[in-house]
Amino acid sequence: MFKDHFKKISITATTMIIFSLAASTALSIFYFMTKSPIEESDAKAKRIFLNQVIPANLYDNNLVKDTISIEPNPLLGNKKNIDVYRAKKNNQVIAVIIETIAPDGYSGEIKTLVGIDQEDKILGVRVITHKETPGLGDYIEIDKSQWIKNFDFKSLDKLSEKQWAVKKDGGEFDYVSGATITSRAVVKSTYKCLLYSKENKKRLFAS
Repeated sequence: MFKDHFKKISITATTMIIFSLAASTALSIFYFMTKSPIEESDAKAKRIFLNQVIPANLYDNNLVKDTISIEPNPLLGNKKNIDVYRAKKNNQVIAVIIETIAPDGYSGEIKTLVGIDQEDKILGVRVITHKETPGLGDYIEIDKSQWIKNFDFKSLDKLSEKQWAVKKDGGEFDYVSGATITSRAVVKSTYKCLLYSKENKKRLFAS
């Protein structure tokens, strides 16, 4: 009887191990199958928005290829190295485009591109990816609303730290009722991106 009981336990344990291995393998395959399309989608979005963030007539270099690698930094929210695009005119860096991540969106991370010139002024902001509620939180997309243009030409000099908030919190920026969390997240991440740019200006704008 003991042998039969042990045999049943062994069979059950073996079955569970096989099932776990099969599930792990399936998840790994799914991850690698979806990883490339997701990364390609992000890259495509970046290419589309680069010239919206910094108009093409302001620079004369290949913006996509003229980059520097930035290590993970809490002000940018990046967990791995990212590329900063540098716009040049006559071989002088006149502006940079930095990818920043707001980790505290209503439904997860919100990735944006922020264009900043030599005077620490924002030239433009565009949302690359997000998971906010369609019809409510997606107003941060330029094709759904002009809200994202509220950041144009703003700077740390023009607005105090307190003003870098939505009007509901006593700040400068409008928000959509019912989607305040989304607005807060983008405003906060954009402000932190400006702080990063100012702290690392020498490196970012070195010719």
